[in-house]
Parts: sequence; structure tokens; C-alpha cells
Amino acid sequence: MVVSKKHILKNQVFVAKTTNTKRIVVLGGGESGVGSAILAKKKGFDVFLSDYNKLKPVYKKQLQKHEIVFEEGKHTQSKILNANTVIKSPGIPNTVDIIKKIKNKNIPIISEIEFAGRYTKAKTICITGSNGKTTTTLLAYHILKTAGYKVGLGGNVGKSFAYQVATKRFEYYVLELSSFQLDDMFEFKANVSILLNITPDHLDRYEYQFENYIKSKFRITQNQTKTEHFIYCKDDSVISNYLTKHKQSASQVPFSITKPIKGNGAFLKKTTITLTYKNQKPFTMSMYQLTLNGKHNLYNSMAAALASKIVNVKNSVIRESLETFENVEHRLEHVNTVNKVLYINDSKSTNINSAWYALESMNTPTVWIVGGQDKGNNYAELEELVKAKVKAIVCLGVNNKKIIKSFSHVVEYIVETKNMVDAVKQAYKFSKEGDTVLLSPACASFDLFDNYEDRGAQFKKAVRKL
Repeated sequence: MVVSKKHILKNQVFVAKTTNTKRIVVLGGGESGVGSAILAKKKGFDVFLSDYNKLKPVYKKQLQKHEIVFEEGKHTQSKILNANTVIKSPGIPNTVDIIKKIKNKNIPIISEIEFAGRYTKAKTICITGSNGKTTTTLLAYHILKTAGYKVGLGGNVGKSFAYQVATKRFEYYVLELSSFQLDDMFEFKANVSILLNITPDHLDRYEYQFENYIKSKFRITQNQTKTEHFIYCKDDSVISNYLTKHKQSASQVPFSITKPIKGNGAFLKKTTITLTYKNQKPFTMSMYQLTLNGKHNLYNSMAAALASKIVNVKNSVIRESLETFENVEHRLEHVNTVNKVLYINDSKSTNINSAWYALESMNTPTVWIVGGQDKGNNYAELEELVKAKVKAIVCLGVNNKKIIKSFSHVVEYIVETKNMVDAVKQAYKFSKEGDTVLLSPACASFDLFDNYEDRGAQFKKAVRKL
């Protein structure tokens, strides 16, 4: 007997089966897709993987090793539309032709996370937000790892969740989840969910409707009951407003740096962080003991620490971990000091809010390298910060008109560049002793680079050649 449940998402009705299906097609041959294919093969499915682009040799080798049939450079409809279930990589939008055809045939489309979650009994800490989710995910993983827990790291960071479920035996997983992954999750349930913040991002994938994006982020709480926990930022007005209108079943654990929290939660009073959870001994720590600097990292640290307390990590371990954690590459990463000018790589900044945090943390005159593939940015949100912090702007993108129009009345010097070497050279010319050169693009990287890692790596290489 096949048990099924109807789900409605963006006016699409389709069936997500809760029992094994005969044929699984995986769309996308990157980390997520290949991991899903390997798990599906191990569980006895007839598996076919299709990628419209060329596969990287490392992934092709894995597929061949596990005897998984695949194609690259095309989508053969006859081999895809006979699937019982399709596992879609998060980077594939719903607007592409093959996805429309799959939906027209009412074939269920799920994410790697949804699929892998069916085959593990491990507890999950799941983290989302427009900004800070990678740092918070790595920090929570660092704390649990330091505590000696058998823990895996996956989702948008680390190894494929599905691959780890297929090959490892972890008791916990810390998962970074993007809105794209959440959109194709239906029965999956997080034991601990974390929602850091919500600001306009990826609106091109959400019909330019912010409300659609908000609903997507709140899918992190779906299926949770009062025995699970929902950690969220009480200072975020978008989250708070949504919660007043939409009741959550999970036990709520808020955090704030502006107001005290009564009961379970975390807050900042002057310079002291306090965390309380049930009858456990409260955790206190000076904000100056954190290795991560900046207001945004106070939030990230509180969220990770709360998740750790909920899964019974000792206060002493949380403290040690917060004092020893090293931040993720490409996030406010100090690259080098040249002629007493500090160069900072914040290539992971792909939206306005992330760039806001980066600019807010600058304490010296700043030459700002910004630009790339715009995702519906409203640069007006940065105007006051730019006026106060930025002495010159170096545009780095194919189309910089929107940036120039937004800041030409605020910043005296604005130049355009089309590659990283020129961008760094121009920033060098504008800077003087005591300044900071900040790469914080506020945009996606795909107009000039492979991804944000490639953009950051090219920045560091150019800086080191100065």
C-alpha cells in the first residue's frame, strides 16, 4: 500500500510519496545530486542522473564507481519523465522547461534533504536565514564536534547530507538550508530549527514577491511539534511580524541583543551574553571573549550556542568553542595589509543585508568593491552607511548602472572595472595609510566568476600580487 500526502506550493499540487518508489531521477550532478544518487542506489532504486551541463571529473568518477547511469550536457525527456520521484538540485529553478514537464506529469519533485531525511534517525539542527547561516552552521558544528558528539555537517556547506547518510553513522547533523532546499522539503522535520533573519534576497526566484520568500524561509519550522525547538531572532521585524500572524507549534527560543528575554532564550545586557534553557545552569560570557567580531556575529553566536544547549552540550564546552572558532573563508576574511592598508575579502556577501553588516563593521575610511549579478537590490538601504564609511567605490560587474545611480550623489569617486585585477589596482590607487579595502559585492558572482569562492580567490590572489 502506498501512503501519500498532498502538498501545495506556489499553486502547484503534487504528491509526495512516503514509501520507496521504483525509479528515481536526479537532476543536477554536483555535490547534492551525486550524493542523492549514491544514497538512492544503495537503497535499491533504479537511479538515473541527468545534468544539463558538463559534470566535474570528481563527480563523474563517483557515479561510475557506484555504477549509476548518467548523462551530461542534456536532459533526455524519455529517461526523465518516466520517474516515480525526481530529486532536484537546489540551483535548478522551477521555470526551466524540464521542471515544467515533470510537474505537468504530476511526478513528485523533492530535495536532497527531504530524500536523505527518510533514511536517518539522527537528530538535526537546521539553520537558515538571508545572512549568517554558513557561519552559524559551522559554529554549531564546531561546538558539537568539540563536545565529542558524532556529528555531520551538510546542506549548503560540507559534504552532501545524502552521501553522509549513505556512508556514515552520525547521531547528529548540522545542516545549512537555503530557501531553494526548503522549497522542495515536505515531510522532513528539524529537531532544532534556526531562523537568523529575513531580508529581500533571491527575489528573482520568487516572482519578485518578498512574501513568497518569507514563506519559504519559514518552511524551516514545518512539521515541528512542541517537542522540537524553533530558535529565532526577536530583533528581526520581518520574523516577529510573521509570528504574530502565524502560530508555530514548536517550542520557541528567541534571542536578542536589544532587549531581555524571559524564559528560554539568549540576550545581551551591556557587554554580557546570557543564555537560559529550562532548568540548566544559565550560560554567561563577555562579548569580548568571542573570536567573531561585529553585531551580526553576536546573533550568530547566540543562535549556535542555544542550539548546543538544547542538545545538552556543557557550558564549559560552549565557552571554549566560542573562544576558539575560526570564521569561514570569504566572510570578512582579513587577506593582507599592503602599505598599511587592510584588504578584507567578503566575497560571500551576495545581497544587500550582508553588505550592510560588512560596511557597519568598518572602523576606518573604506574603499568598497561592489557589484555583480543583481538580484533585485535596493541600494537605498545602504545609503547612510556608505555616506558615513565609504571614500570611494570600485564597481566590479558587467552592468554597474544601478550602483552608480544609487551612490553618485553620495561618494565622490566611483570607477568601473570588468575583472578582479583591475578592481584591486583601482582600490589600491584610492586607498592610503590607515584605510580599508573591502570586497563586499552585495551581488551574485555569476556575471564574471564561477561562484563567490572563485571571486574571493581571485581577490586574494590580486591583493597578494600588489
